[in-house]
Parts: sequence; C-alpha cells; structure tokens
Amino acid sequence: MPKKRSGGGLSPTQQAAKFLGVSVLAGALMAGIALPAAGALGLAAKGSVQSFDEIPANLKSPQLSQRTTILDSQGQQIASVYSRDRTVVDLKDISPYVQKAIVAIEDSRFYQHGAIDLKGVLRALNKNAQEGGVAQGASTLTQQLVKNYFIEEAGDDPTKVAEATQQTLGRKIKELKYAIQIEEKLGKKKILENYLNITFFGEQAYGVEAASQRYFSKHAKDLNLQESALLAGIVQSPSRYDPVNDEAEATKRRNTVLQRMAEVGDISQKQADQAKEQPLGLHPSQPKNGCITAVKGAGFFCDYVRDVVLNDPVFGKTKEARAKLWNQGGLTIRTTLDPQAQDSAQASIRKHVYQSDAVATAATIVEPGTGKILAMGQSRPYGFGQNETQINLSVNSDMGGGAGYQPGSTFKPIVAAAAIEGGKPPTQQYPSPYEMPYPSQVQACDGKVWRNDPNNPAKLTNENASEHGPYGMKEATAKSVNTYYVQLIGDIGICPVTEMAKKMGVHRADGRAIEQAPSIALGTQEVSPLTMANAYATFASRGIYCTPVAIESITQKVGSEEKSLQVPKSTCSRAMSEKTADTISTILKGVVEDGTGQEAGLDNRPSAGKTGTTDERYAAWFVGYTPNMAGAVWVGDPAHKRQMKNISIGGVWNDKVYGGQVPGPIWRDMMTGALTGKPVEDFHLIDIPDDNKKGDGQGKGHGGNDGGKNGAGTGGIGGLIGGLTAGGTADGGTTGNTTGGTFPTPTISLPGNFIQGQTNGGNKGNGNGGRRG
Repeated sequence: MPKKRSGGGLSPTQQAAKFLGVSVLAGALMAGIALPAAGALGLAAKGSVQSFDEIPANLKSPQLSQRTTILDSQGQQIASVYSRDRTVVDLKDISPYVQKAIVAIEDSRFYQHGAIDLKGVLRALNKNAQEGGVAQGASTLTQQLVKNYFIEEAGDDPTKVAEATQQTLGRKIKELKYAIQIEEKLGKKKILENYLNITFFGEQAYGVEAASQRYFSKHAKDLNLQESALLAGIVQSPSRYDPVNDEAEATKRRNTVLQRMAEVGDISQKQADQAKEQPLGLHPSQPKNGCITAVKGAGFFCDYVRDVVLNDPVFGKTKEARAKLWNQGGLTIRTTLDPQAQDSAQASIRKHVYQSDAVATAATIVEPGTGKILAMGQSRPYGFGQNETQINLSVNSDMGGGAGYQPGSTFKPIVAAAAIEGGKPPTQQYPSPYEMPYPSQVQACDGKVWRNDPNNPAKLTNENASEHGPYGMKEATAKSVNTYYVQLIGDIGICPVTEMAKKMGVHRADGRAIEQAPSIALGTQEVSPLTMANAYATFASRGIYCTPVAIESITQKVGSEEKSLQVPKSTCSRAMSEKTADTISTILKGVVEDGTGQEAGLDNRPSAGKTGTTDERYAAWFVGYTPNMAGAVWVGDPAHKRQMKNISIGGVWNDKVYGGQVPGPIWRDMMTGALTGKPVEDFHLIDIPDDNKKGDGQGKGHGGNDGGKNGAGTGGIGGLIGGLTAGGTADGGTTGNTTGGTFPTPTISLPGNFIQGQTNGGNKGNGNGGRRG
C-alpha cells in the first residue's frame, strides 16, 4: 500500500491517482457541457454518479427565507422574526463596490465564461495535483449559487444540509448541470443579484442587505469601497473572517479583496492602498430575532401566532409543510391584537403583580362574537433570565403553555348554564347545608354512573357554618355556595355539564378529557386563561361561542410580488339559547354588584363575572365580561408549589389571597383601560325573583374585617374556615350578608363542630360584618 511521505504529503503514486481522478472529472464536465442532454457521461464511480441526462431537467429557485413581520390590528409592528435574517433587495439597491468586490475575489472571470470556467478548472486541477489536496477551488459564482440553492432547500435539517454540501462527484455533476440551465435562463446580472441575496455573511446575516445592517447599520446601497471589500471577503469563511470577533484576520482578508480588485482593474492601486489604510469602520447592530423582541409585552402573543402557523392545517397539510412556510418567512402577519387593550393589560399587570413576586399572573381579553384575541400578557416577561419564562401562561400546553390551573368557582356558571338550558329555573332552590357528602350516585355520560364510596364518602362544606340554605341560584352564585352547586349537578347529571363546557370551548389545558365526576362543579379541571375568557365571551354574545383567532390576514413576499394567504377563521356556533345566556349575565352581574366580585366591578359600565379561589390557594381567578369584551385573570404559582398565604404580591401583603381581592382589581383596571372610548352597552337582563329565605342579620362575630356593602359589624372567625373533599375547589361568601366573611375562601375538610361560626346569618346590608370578596 502506498505510504504518505514523512512530511504528510501524498506519495507520487497517490498524487498520480489524485490527478487522474480530477482529470476524469474535468473530462466529465467538459463532456457534459458539450452534450448536456444527449449522451451519458459514462462514469461509474461505484454507482454513485448518475448519467447526466438522468438529473431532473429543471431547477426551481427556492423561495429565499426572509424576515416575517408581525403587526397588531392597527398595523403597528409587534415583532420581527426569522429563520434566517434576510431582506431580499434588487441589484440596483446594492452598492456597485459590493458587486465588483464579490466578483473580483470569488470569480474574476465571471463575465467572460459560461456556467463553468474551463481555465479555472484546469488551473485548479493542476494546482491541487501538485499540492496533493484541495488547495484551490474552481466553482464559479453560478455553481456557488446552485450550491446555495441546495442548502436553502435543506432548511434547518442537518441531514439534508450535509447532503447538499457533501464533496462527491455526483453532487458536482448535478451542480454543474443546473448551473448550465441557470446561465441560459437568468443571465449574469440576475445570477449576481441572486447570489448576493442568498449567500451567508456570518453573524446570522443571510444576504448582503442583512449583512450591511449587521456590520455597519446601513443599507447595502450605501456601502463604500472598504466596507464592500470586507463583506466580500467574509463569504469564503464567515467564522474565520468574522470582523466582530477577529478584527485583525478580517482586516487582512479585506485588504486581500482590495488588492484583487486593483489587479483586475476595478479600482486603481492608489484607491486600493488608501482603502487598506482605513479602519474597518464597524458600527454593528445586535441580531434581533424572535418573539423576545416583541414590544408592548406581546412576546407570548407573538409565540402564539407562531404556533398557530405551525399547527393549523390551513397553512399546510403536513407539519413539515407548515414549518417550511414559517422558516421561509417573508410574511407580513396582521393580528387581532388591540394595542389599547394590550397596553391596558400590561399596565394593570405591572401595577398589581411584580416580576420578582413569588407568584405570577396571566391575563387575556377576547372579543365576544368574533373570537378575536385582543390582549395577552403576563407578569413574568418572555425571556431566559431570572423571573422570565418562555411558557405562555395564558394558553394550552400544545400552544406553548403549561398544564393549566384549576379554575375554582369560575366554572360554576357553566354548571348553571347547563341546568338552565336543560329546563331548571334560576329560582331553583336546594337545601344547601353547610356540610354534606357528595351524592351517593350521579348520572354521567354514556350510561355510566359516578358513585360515592359508601364506606368513606367524600364530603364538602361551604365557606362557613352560617352559610346554609335554602338558596336559589342567584344568591348561591353570588355567595359561591359549594353545596348548592354539587346538589345542582347531582340533580341534572354530569353529562349536561361536560357537554355545555364542550360547546363553550372549555377543555383541559393538557389535552385530556374532562373527568366525569361531580367535583367538576367546583372547578377541579385544569384550564387556561384564554379558554376561560373565551368561554365567558359566550355569555357576553348571548349564547354564541366563537373559536379564538389571532390572525387577521397574511401576505407573503414572493420575488418582487406579494400574495395573500388563507388564514384560519373563527367558527361560531350557538352553545345555548339567548335566554339562558341572558340569565347567566343577570346572575353574574349580581356577583360584581353585591357578591364576591365587587372589587372587580367597573365604575362606568355594566359588567358581570365570577371569582375563583382553588384548594390551598395555589390559584385565584376573576373571569368577567361586558357586552363587548371578555377577560380572564389568573394569579398563582405556575409550578403549583407556592400557596398564596402570608405573601406579598405587587408590594401588598396578603394573609390569604382571594379571587376577588387580587385578580379582581387586575381585571377591573385592565378592562377599564381596554374599554375607554368604546360604546357603553348593557346586558339583556332577565327578571329573577329574589329568594324567599331571609335571616335576621343581627349576629356578631369576632376577628373578622369590616366590609359588607351596607354592613356595619365585624365578621366572625367562622368565615375563615370551611371544608373540601374530592379534590374540589371553591370560593364562597358574599357582601354584608353574614358574619363570617365574604372573601372567596377555599375550604378544607374538618370534623363536624371543630370550628363554628359564632353568629346568625343575614341578608345583604343587614348583617354586622362580612368582608368583600
């Protein structure tokens, strides 16, 4: 076996073999040019080279990947994202110095030869044979353009990129045939333009315009001689000649380009020498890509838009097709994001919850009747640093969110809607005792039955012992009475509730099915803020549910033209009758006027909503709406580890967090700003007779806080304790109704008579206590 020389070069035998191989390639290339489609090359090479005429006849220029611009509903830019940072420009918008520099250093005979430079091939063959390796290349700009086409088509797939750049005889033959076609079809100027737009200049910059902005913060048409020479020099090895990281090496390479320009007559030697004396003159701009660059705190909404494109079949039948569309970019995406609503949401979030807090908040606003997402924000910004995250806390896991959060009592209106739609009147009363076991059995879907364990029955309680029925639906909802709603679902069955939830677009954030258990009435199934906001929009739109949408329109730049793309449309359907929806609005309007949600009430327009506080205070909610906007606010620990007890949130100390206390004011301020200047609309209210049950309202407790709407006393300790079983969550209470308090408090299971409220019950304004919820 021939051996290498001690100096590391090839032996004479190996040099001869090398020369023979490259000579065969040269002969093949020449034969291909002479007979591009008629005769086979006759090369075997162990079967790795196809005959020339077996290669597909037409090479389609790829759609070059470019920046995608995401706009809000008013046309203002939210973010600029790209797979490859590129802005395609015409040759007239590229400095003549750049054009001359790239030709001089990469292919000085570009305008004299065809697809292949035969003199260059022979020169390179001779040089490489002498050196025993690849000391000199022979690819023309046209051939390099073809190679870049292959790389562009490969996208970000490392296997395809390797195939596109592998140094094989077969790839070279394929490259040459396409180069011949391109020379015939495009001409020199278009080839040069395409080359300058496709080639990689390092530092994430693809194409000369992006490179000019990256290194000099100017347009490519404004580059001077030495700047042009620098960029032209980078192309051969973007990492080696990176001027940002190795100024000395980049300077040497720039000067080599300047000298070559003088040698071919593009500039005088004097011009070259003067330019060599100039500093690089860098004025770099930092690469800015992705949703992390989004303004107005819209990084997560930007990410949601990206996930819509990658997941919705309207953008391609396969995952690969959709990814290709996104990566190619060149899109202008006009979204549904309302800048006023987004600004208001972020301002309210910043006011009430700090980025550094132990818990976070997420808020979303949608438009009833259209499904348009108007705002989406959270207290922990989009990013990679401390107290930052890339998880969108407002959406489902398949759209970049987490596993969701128990909605607590904000789920109760869905139960009420199912009951009313099924024929139950809003005056329906139940005994609603302070404590009770879950029903022994409850009808579920598909003929199945949920059964309580007779030996160890699951139980639940209300907020305090003085909170007992009988209650009608309106008062039970205002006070968030757990036992009422469990009796209600026990009466109508589980299936009508899960079916109503489905019609309203309510589904678990992790994609699993909602469990068939009566505890769902207390909000035990994890959902996202977007899901809840959109569900309540169904009430606001008088029973019409519309799927959420984030994109208004998309145009894509293809060459010098723009074409419109199809986008997902909201699908609207009737989830319940107008009367049912109006009844729920009447009930929930009472929650913000006289119930647990008073701190969320809007001063200048009608509103409706519901509080929710989950087991152990891992999460607190307020979900509400006006006729023209619906919004959801969640506060909690995304990791579900920090209970919201003895905690500072937004600089305010909280012994215990309630749905009406922290999320409520966030919702109020968010919606107030979002609705400023919008028409004041009222609900279509239903007359619901007051409940007959009355209390003397004269009891007095101890240890509570002032707060009833018209109450004058103190709430008892009984208002702070309750019970919960079967994984349910709850929030209860009312305003000024009973001593015992009205903050929505989740309950825990305690033995009977362990702690009892110390007063009698009462009605609104008559009791001597009760904190607002």
